Amino acid sequence: MPSPLSADRSAADRPPQRGTVEALISQTRRLRGDIDAVRRGTADEERAGDPELRWQRALCDLAAHHLDGLGEHLDQLRAGLPDEAHVDVPADVPAPVRPAAPDPGPGRAGSAEWNLLNDEVTWSDELFELFGRRPEDGAPTLDELPSWLLEEDRGLLSAMVTDCLVDGKAIDGEFRVVRADGAVRTVHMMGEPVLDADGATASMWAVLRDVSELRRSQREVHETRDSLRRERHIAQAERRLAVELQEAVLPPWRGSLRLPQDGPTTPAAGPAEAPGVLDLAAHYLPSASSALIGGDWYDAMQLPDGRTLLSVGGLTGHGVTATSGMAMLLGALRGMAVAGTEPGPLMGLLNRLLDASAQPALGSAVCCRYDPRERTLLWSQAGHPAPLLFRDGRGRALRPPEGVLLGAVADAAYAQAEEHLEPGDVLVLHTEGLSPRRTTPATDPGTERLLELAPRFARARSAQDGVRVVLEEFGGEAREDDACVLVARVGC
Repeated sequence: MPSPLSADRSAADRPPQRGTVEALISQTRRLRGDIDAVRRGTADEERAGDPELRWQRALCDLAAHHLDGLGEHLDQLRAGLPDEAHVDVPADVPAPVRPAAPDPGPGRAGSAEWNLLNDEVTWSDELFELFGRRPEDGAPTLDELPSWLLEEDRGLLSAMVTDCLVDGKAIDGEFRVVRADGAVRTVHMMGEPVLDADGATASMWAVLRDVSELRRSQREVHETRDSLRRERHIAQAERRLAVELQEAVLPPWRGSLRLPQDGPTTPAAGPAEAPGVLDLAAHYLPSASSALIGGDWYDAMQLPDGRTLLSVGGLTGHGVTATSGMAMLLGALRGMAVAGTEPGPLMGLLNRLLDASAQPALGSAVCCRYDPRERTLLWSQAGHPAPLLFRDGRGRALRPPEGVLLGAVADAAYAQAEEHLEPGDVLVLHTEGLSPRRTTPATDPGTERLLELAPRFARARSAQDGVRVVLEEFGGEAREDDACVLVARVGC
């Protein structure tokens, strides 16, 4: 139908040139292809549960719907008015019987004009398709139009039409239409009154666009954004809880620690250099992602008989589950060590505890009991890198006794080994996440690199100096997991 002229429309307005429309269509199609490329880039099935990925996909879908709607409108603009709109059909020629109009698809727009002087109503074919109504059934009048809407939206349409016809206000609003086939579509209506020569309202014209898919995409963006915010809030709360639990469980001492604290001293040697006494220092190294708080631990504690307990280890997983499991395991380890349980049987009891836990997990650990009087180290391990012994500028890994991962095999037996230490020896215990580089599945790269630091450990005058050596080597690396290191230096 011809576009009516409203009283305030400039006569200088001209239809866009065809070349300009073609250029816009080409640009829209290229941009649509770029959006599809981005959408394919987010189609990672392994991260399908990632709330951030769902939000990204929803935004891509929304952008695609906007471009699809723009493409539809530009195609209509290029095609111009249907030829049949300009053909005069004799009154005695019966109109063909057409089936119910199909759903026009997302973004399709149609136009309408309601003439207030002769009660004529003119709808474009696209609008009949949008409503699912056959053209031979005629276009609804303004009085009939609200009956096509959901009941709760009828008042909104009536108010918009009244404001347009009475006060001359432009129409710009949305409502939900119930098509002839029962489908509900969301329609955006824009229009304005057409004035006669005396300034009175002669008719009302409008363009109605199906925005159902667009609004669905927008809802999905909002929902995925809200879901992402909730997930992040939960993750932040869980991380705070995991950090607080970790800080509450790990040893409170910072810097160096001397055990046993009441060990022998000599006039020529300071407390850290007393014969047989261990000078201790440790450090926790977080993963590259601050959100991944793991279940790694280090511990050093004086036992009632004057011996010293040393341990490092870790549980699989991250977050509150891992740190709470670590707290349970470390508490049990301390309690059994205080009760006098030797490292081998102690590992067996930890294995049974983890196997019977309500939250199954796997863990690895090294447990050492050091006697300062004899300078002997009795130790056991459960699928963990062996302690490293540095002496006279050379380093070696202690030969590990038999022991499988904690929680892997019920009622597993754990052997123990004994090592005699010399004054000035440096003992390094660490967890597997210390180095991100792995050579073979059976080789821990952290062990190999630590052994290469033997000359630097030989120059270290304290356990704290030894920790600094480790941090200089490993501290700046982006680890996938957290790690712990414990350095013990035997007093001379």
